[in-house]
Amino acid sequence: MPSKATPLREQHGACGGRLVDFAGWELPLHYGSQVAEHHTVRRAAGVFDVSHLALTMVSGRGAKTYLRRLLANDVDRLGERIAGLYTCLLNESGCVIDDLIAYRLADDRYRVVSNAATVDSVHAQMRKTARAFPVTLVAEEERVTLAVQGPQAMETGAAAAAAVLGGEFASELAALKPFNAMGSRGFLAARTGYTGEDGFEIYLDAATGQALWQTLLEAGVAPCGLGARDTLRLEAGLCLYGQDMDDSVTPLHCGLKWTVAMDPSQRDFVGRRALEQLADNEDLPVFKGLVLKKRGMLRAGQTVRTPHGPGIVTSGGYSPTMGASIGLARIPRGAYADCEVEIRGVGATCTVVKPPFVRRGRILVGAQGDSED
Repeated sequence: MPSKATPLREQHGACGGRLVDFAGWELPLHYGSQVAEHHTVRRAAGVFDVSHLALTMVSGRGAKTYLRRLLANDVDRLGERIAGLYTCLLNESGCVIDDLIAYRLADDRYRVVSNAATVDSVHAQMRKTARAFPVTLVAEEERVTLAVQGPQAMETGAAAAAAVLGGEFASELAALKPFNAMGSRGFLAARTGYTGEDGFEIYLDAATGQALWQTLLEAGVAPCGLGARDTLRLEAGLCLYGQDMDDSVTPLHCGLKWTVAMDPSQRDFVGRRALEQLADNEDLPVFKGLVLKKRGMLRAGQTVRTPHGPGIVTSGGYSPTMGASIGLARIPRGAYADCEVEIRGVGATCTVVKPPFVRRGRILVGAQGDSED
């Protein structure tokens, strides 16, 4: 089956994007240099086409009650705001079907943004749970989703976007707190991202999205691809579905306990009983960051050796900001500052740290290692 194309397919080609298949979508890996794009987002501003993300509109008088049953986090926390809630979608075993954001547009209308790779399993779980509620689920097609990220995302990106979206767009967006959103004139813009930098994500119709992409590039916002998006999220200590978690682990196994709302106790969300049984389990692993102390490369799947038993690297790679290889790992609980990762049959010493590694351009952990060109 041929890959799907976003409405910005021609624009990526015009920018010199190297297109690859990702979860059934044809998307840019980079536009010449993944490392350069990474640094641009840490130092200035970049724009990502993330239109492959699955959008599902949930509407009806039972929308809020339905989502309180469906999701591990509680949309009631959003109050009366237009805002997003990061959460996991679980199965009855408490394991992660996907991580997603649910945006409250009104009490009877929400937009769920989930990963492209999990669209079938997510929609199946949403439909199954919806049978007991007066709600309508509609998959939104032919939309553009852009992520504008970096320390200049607001000054340069939002200001440029105002030319397309209206004169007050930049000031209204700047006034929003993280995860809060604004929606009018056919778009939804939120102070969210996947890089550890300031910025916003915006959901629009295809024609407006194409115009906004071009306007951002003309203002000096750099196009960025999947490669930089992955190294940025790794530095930010953010989980990637399919690597750091999947339907074999619970949020408690991947550092996402904070996304589970156990209060109020009477809210019976899918997977709750399974998580309650794990609550006092002292054998659960912990989710930590690793910084390699010498040259080499941490990769997903490598074995971690600790004084308390083995663990596994779930994500790994080179950090352009730190000049070292870093990773996320599921390891046994215990007090130890160092561990060893098996790289090509040889133990390589790593420092165990609490992620994130980098936030807002600042290195938060460890010392710089050997650099790579």
